[in-house]
Amino acid sequence: MSPAERILCVQDLWDCIAEHPEDVPVTDEMKAELDRRLAEHRADPSSAVSWETVKARLRAKR
Repeated sequence: MSPAERILCVQDLWDCIAEHPEDVPVTDEMKAELDRRLAEHRADPSSAVSWETVKARLRAKR
C-alpha cells in the first residue's frame, strides 16, 4: 500500500473504533492517571496551556 492508502486505512479503522468508545478498555492505571491530572489541574488551573499555544510551540520547533 502507498502511504496515502495506509493513512486512509488507519482513518477508517479509527472511525470504526470511535463509533463505540465504550468498547475501548480503560485500565485502573489509566483512570488513576486521569484522576491525578484532573486534581493537579483543579489545584492550579493557571498551569493549563491552550491548544493554540501547544500548536505554536510545536510549529516553532520545526
